[in-house]
Amino acid sequence: MSRRFIVTLISAKTYWRRFEAALTTRRRILGIDPGSRLTGFGVVDFDGNKAEYVASGTVKSIDGAFADRLKQIFDSIRDIVGEYRPDIVAVESVFMHKNAGSALKLGHARSAAICATFEYGLEIYEYAPRAIKQAVVGTGAATKEQVQHMIVQILSLDGTPAEDAADALAAALCHGHQRRIQAQLGTGKAIAGAR
Repeated sequence: MSRRFIVTLISAKTYWRRFEAALTTRRRILGIDPGSRLTGFGVVDFDGNKAEYVASGTVKSIDGAFADRLKQIFDSIRDIVGEYRPDIVAVESVFMHKNAGSALKLGHARSAAICATFEYGLEIYEYAPRAIKQAVVGTGAATKEQVQHMIVQILSLDGTPAEDAADALAAALCHGHQRRIQAQLGTGKAIAGAR
């Protein structure tokens, strides 16, 4: 048996083990939809290919100075991580608003939410809003109502979550499905946490 064939065989086994582990390992994913006034969160358990709803909601940081609102986001997300103990965080990336000031505020809110998870050493992945909508609805141009509808259908929910909570659940579902593909291809790098 040639050496090249043995190396290829070992590589194929390694990739298969990664793929198999991604399909069989139970993972809890926290999705975050950052906002300077309303930050959505959604927690979903993935067992192989099956998604199960755990919790969702909205962090309201409406009153006070901007720095106080960022602290509210930080403290709330830290408490949510402490309570639900996710393995992975999936966060929506910042997209360019027409107003640069709004984009900067969104970036600060996103940073506060991400930093709140650091003490737990979680892997953090980011996805563009269009990629999240594509994964859940089938089109990157989906409306908020379409995302909410699909979240109710996919997770068999009795009620409709708030828009921001539905977007956060969509981010968690997006990563849950992407991680299988990433494991198979050996791609997908966390932007923070264990690598």
